[in-house]
Amino acid sequence: MENLEVWMRGPIAGIPDLLQPVAHTLLQVAEDVSTYTDQLSPQQLWTRPCGNASVGFHLQHISGVIDRMFTYAENKPLTDEQFDYLHREGKENVDISPASLVENLHEQIKQSLQKLTLIDPDTLAEQRFLGRKRIPTTLIGLLFHAAEHAQRHVGQLLVTSRCLQ
Repeated sequence: MENLEVWMRGPIAGIPDLLQPVAHTLLQVAEDVSTYTDQLSPQQLWTRPCGNASVGFHLQHISGVIDRMFTYAENKPLTDEQFDYLHREGKENVDISPASLVENLHEQIKQSLQKLTLIDPDTLAEQRFLGRKRIPTTLIGLLFHAAEHAQRHVGQLLVTSRCLQ
């Protein structure tokens, strides 16, 4: 079963049925990121082959997007700390290791999965707002976007990491 993608392994305990795809995607992100970054050196973390975004950026951005979308899903504004994090995404920092960024991402995903267990499926169509412009969306829209946007960046991270080998 370990060779199967997460979504093929069955339901995640405690997650409402309608949110299983979000949980599966977030868990797949965690696994894929570990696979594609375990061979990277700290020097490679901020390398931008062919002008592509660095692996460091993708790792920070995936964590940040998940955090921000789940904050909006809770109907809350972003904190100053979240804005600071957003502004630091992708800025080279030689004191950060690939392993620490992966660990941060795993922790963010763990927290997000816990939040999914608390969501009442009857509220998924409720209106929520995105960003300071308060763009209207729904709870399920924010949760889905967190997962699909994270997976999109894993694909980009994979290409960048392969260019570094």
